[in-house]
Amino acid sequence: MRRVTLMMSVSLDGFVEGPGRDIGWHLVDDELHRHFNDELRAMGAFLTGRVTHEMMAAFWPTADDDPANAGPVAEFAGIWRSMPKYVYSRTLPRADAWNSTLVREVVPAEVAALKAAPGGDLALGGADLAASFLRHDLVDAYRIYVHPVRIGRGTPLFPPDAAAAPLRLEGTRSFGNGVVQLRYGRPGPDARTGPA
Repeated sequence: MRRVTLMMSVSLDGFVEGPGRDIGWHLVDDELHRHFNDELRAMGAFLTGRVTHEMMAAFWPTADDDPANAGPVAEFAGIWRSMPKYVYSRTLPRADAWNSTLVREVVPAEVAALKAAPGGDLALGGADLAASFLRHDLVDAYRIYVHPVRIGRGTPLFPPDAAAAPLRLEGTRSFGNGVVQLRYGRPGPDARTGPA
């Protein structure tokens, strides 16, 4: 069974973006970008909301056409284009290209069917969509990237009304730029352990 894995960058004080959707404080250098590529290449699909999808679709389809985007940036453009994407939105009129499927609502039975399909885990991104998955208790694993910065205000990673949920530490990793990855999963004998 595949897992729904919440993968998000977060400030030390718990925000995924600052006011005005600012993510300029993200410290993504080549080392971290290569790591993201390795993690995301192994996934079976991306689960995103409209805002995250539109932000990604504005850059990644042709990012590798620009010679300035060599290395891990160009590599991720290919990963993003080829990966199946489930875009959760009530307002998008249709799914665009790039291997995307439009989904109107987070329906637990439909998510269970996605998890039961063959392939890699499902990478969940976007604060609003993550909050919906958390309300339905659909998140199985966490890959949280803590950036060494406090931004003071913005969009929190976890909604303030989120219920308590015990987690099991699967591992940590620190990067040269000061970012630390925290890997957590559900406790219990049925939880799969990710690579160390």
